[in-house]
Amino acid sequence: MPISITRVYTRLGDSGETALVGGRRVPKDSARIVAYGTLDELNAAVGLARVFNAERMTGRGAGRERHRWLDEVLKKIQNQLFDLGSELATPPDAAYDGMFRIGEGEVRELEQLMDQCQRDLKPLKSFVLPGGSPAAAQLHVCRTVCRRAERRTVDCGDAVNRECVRYLNRLSDLLFILSRSANGGEEPLWEPGRYRSA
Repeated sequence: MPISITRVYTRLGDSGETALVGGRRVPKDSARIVAYGTLDELNAAVGLARVFNAERMTGRGAGRERHRWLDEVLKKIQNQLFDLGSELATPPDAAYDGMFRIGEGEVRELEQLMDQCQRDLKPLKSFVLPGGSPAAAQLHVCRTVCRRAERRTVDCGDAVNRECVRYLNRLSDLLFILSRSANGGEEPLWEPGRYRSA
């Protein structure tokens, strides 16, 4: 789909409606708009994770290579989120030839990335507290926004490709694993009852 943006404001949304691909106008709080709006929020959160990760790409050795690898993974995720947002912005009656759709291949690729990352991580003995390095903490934010994007996509019902939901489900799992990887094996863990009041 060729893109040409010459002006950001149009005044067409001032009435509380916006246009889907194909031109049909819908309320801005309709399920489809909320779903791809949440994807936009997720994409911004992933962008911030890349900024935090970039601060650790200037060193030497295996750590630098790990962070460069993470940046490439996150850049690909950002592009896929735009693809997914475009798909959600296109109702079935406006689908067009050559339109990108999330499919089994994208889901499988996320699973392969998880399997690859898991090999280098110690088994968990407790739940992870969001935190650690700035990149890891931001990846936890990404994970939670992704879960919300998944719920909002489910709200769209059968009007959307079910592979979108599967993709977001796997992506939130991958973001959790990437947050662990970004901490380099040192991560804050939940200690049940440790801070109980006397």
